[in-house]
Amino acid sequence: MMEVQEKTVLHKKKPEWIRVKLPTGKKYTELRGLVENYKLNTICTSGSCPNMGECWAEGTATFMILGNICTRSCAFCGVQTGRPTAVDWAEPEKVANSIKIMKIKHAVITSVDRDDLKDMGSIIWAETVNAIRRINPNTTLETLIPDFQGNTRNLDRIVEVAPEVVSHNVETVSRLTRKVRVQAKYKTSLDVLRYLKDQGINRTKSGIMLGLGEREEEVLETLNDLREAKVDVVTIGQYLQPSKKHLPVHSFVTPDQFKTYETCALNLGFRHVESGPLVRSSYKAHKHIA
Repeated sequence: MMEVQEKTVLHKKKPEWIRVKLPTGKKYTELRGLVENYKLNTICTSGSCPNMGECWAEGTATFMILGNICTRSCAFCGVQTGRPTAVDWAEPEKVANSIKIMKIKHAVITSVDRDDLKDMGSIIWAETVNAIRRINPNTTLETLIPDFQGNTRNLDRIVEVAPEVVSHNVETVSRLTRKVRVQAKYKTSLDVLRYLKDQGINRTKSGIMLGLGEREEEVLETLNDLREAKVDVVTIGQYLQPSKKHLPVHSFVTPDQFKTYETCALNLGFRHVESGPLVRSSYKAHKHIA
């Protein structure tokens, strides 16, 4: 266990391996112009993702549906918590047309949690996938879904439209889940992933953040739990504090340690592993359908 993971990082300068160059390139410039001109909503821009230039250059982008106000108050997440606005039933067409305008080859769709809705947003989820398929028949899809509180009818709506990849993040180890995710349950997330696979989803995926105070053995235990839930793809990245109101970074995990976790995950049998300080849920997402 690395000593750096035993101490909370208090306003510590980010290490060299966390810093990234500003995105550049013709493809990035073109897509950035389209996003601004058409006022398109992507997590890439609103979340200031460090991998935006790389992903856009490869024809991948992430879109968020069901508004930008979440009913949950996860201590790691920068999305606003509160009472969400009314559902926009025209949103599926809007997202599908945005993907067409941007000429996206592989789209990742995510959303806030909508525990205020009877269907928890699953109907809009299904309609969005169908609209994208109708308007962009050559675009492949990953859906990064909430847990829908483990409700199988809501999960069935995702299964029925069969995205190429269905993802749901456990985010952290079991011990820290109540502190990090507040209203979520570690077991529920594992049950959701297992159910999706058992219902015929070809490629399931999950992700965890490091640097929240987890121990090495707990990371390995989480990876093992995900494999037992039949998860195919896993992403492992560094937690970065969105604001002073959020959980502080406990430690900056080194690139070598991320490499160790990658090797362990591959040895457990995951089909694909992304592990590194700047890895996010949709990093290199287009490769995860192969």
